[in-house]
Amino acid sequence: MAAYGLYTHIASNKFRSMLLLAGLFVLIYVMVFAGALIAEVVINSDGSFDYYLVAAGRDLIKAFPYATIAAALWIVIAYFFHQNIIDAVTGGEDVTRQQQPRLYNLLENLCISRGIPMPKLKVMDSEALNAFATGLNRRQYSVTVTTGLLKALNDSEIEAVLGHELTHIRNGDVQLMVIAVVIAGVVGFFAELFFRSFFYSNWNFGGGRSSSSSSSNGDSKGGGAAVIVVILAVALIALAWTLSLVVRLALSRSRELLADAGSVELTKNPDAMISALRKIENRGELPGATSAVMEMCLDNPREGFADLFATHPSVDSRVAALVKFAGGHDPGPLALPSDTDDGTDAQVDPGQLPPPSGPWSDADAPAATPQGPWAKPAGPWGKRI
Repeated sequence: MAAYGLYTHIASNKFRSMLLLAGLFVLIYVMVFAGALIAEVVINSDGSFDYYLVAAGRDLIKAFPYATIAAALWIVIAYFFHQNIIDAVTGGEDVTRQQQPRLYNLLENLCISRGIPMPKLKVMDSEALNAFATGLNRRQYSVTVTTGLLKALNDSEIEAVLGHELTHIRNGDVQLMVIAVVIAGVVGFFAELFFRSFFYSNWNFGGGRSSSSSSSNGDSKGGGAAVIVVILAVALIALAWTLSLVVRLALSRSRELLADAGSVELTKNPDAMISALRKIENRGELPGATSAVMEMCLDNPREGFADLFATHPSVDSRVAALVKFAGGHDPGPLALPSDTDDGTDAQVDPGQLPPPSGPWSDADAPAATPQGPWAKPAGPWGKRI
């Protein structure tokens, strides 16, 4: 991929990502409007459909600044504490050059070669093969790798993985992903709150008060409008929650190919990135990690229905892009020693060993070839006759 094409694509992707994040704020306001519809029905179950819409609109205007402040406060909390939350979930710990000289030197060399500020380096104790970057500013940026990845990959492959994560930082992917996860968390929280309140309450729309025979027709109309409004509110909440997931997945899915290309740009070694992906393929599941953490990882083996909710392109498609645009070579799926012997030393069947030879061999073993002038050795001239 040409340099100008890569940078143009990065700029375009950032612009589209900002639009998507603005869309997430819109989803929050949709949630507020849906909540206002339900509140108006609870307050007055005899209103008309138009009445509920107008009243909920007024409520949205009143609640607009409070909803914006609440969302901003949620982001501020995540700004200062998101790394602590991620470390608590994954068990990642800061490491120094003395603790991990090999890993530290590889990351430092990449940063020096491109003038990139050195992020914090973290290692999590896991046999999974994965890595991810986090942070919202230069002081918070960090790269986390697993101990399983350090064992399975050679230096060139680890360097390619680190280049991939540094590219996420350079392209602004890390900030956008953190913010998108935070806002999607707000939408998911209020969606769950509304649904729990709706299904576990004893609300009785349209039938909460007694009515005389003369007003029974009006109450019936009011109750019907209330039911329709409640159904509309539930549909809006479900739509907002679904769209928040789709937007969050789109932010992650479109960036992995760019990060792979950025790694090749940093390391000048497409084959190392390809072999790293092949080794990590289907071995990156982090036990106990939330879906938000897995979406930030180099590879997310979790797949949705018919690949619809997969957060990352398949390894095959990523490798194919590196082969096509970077001139790499695909070795195909790679097996690790742990795939066959579970990390233990391989045991060889004694029956498959060659027969022993020498003066200490068993009696049943072939005798040693006699030496001396009386022997009939075999050699380039054949046996002596």
